Amino acid sequence: MHELGIMTGVADSVVAAARNANALSVESVTLRVGQMTEAIEDALYFAFDVLKEGEPLLAHAELKVIMVPPRSRCLECGAEYQHDRFHMLCPQCGGSFTQLLEGRELQIDNIEVELPDEEGE
Repeated sequence: MHELGIMTGVADSVVAAARNANALSVESVTLRVGQMTEAIEDALYFAFDVLKEGEPLLAHAELKVIMVPPRSRCLECGAEYQHDRFHMLCPQCGGSFTQLLEGRELQIDNIEVELPDEEGE
């Protein structure tokens, strides 16, 4: 289950960013995960739920996962198209020389935190 390793890295990064901002808590985390990473969406949610039990800053955080389908460009005719993990041939010319444009990303898109009130306001 590589999802636990992925989410451990995500949780560590989110907690570090929250601490750096002097946040009281993390409200939500949004991830973009390419389908070509072969990460299983439900396993990502499960791993995050397990990891947030041991970290007070994440205790009430909500995870949002955006699964990104593969999109490629044909290097023979230039067509761009979406496909699944197994059918990458160009639908326009049938070419097999392609460049993957999207579908392998694994990035934290957004972190929402609760910050302390400013003094004097």
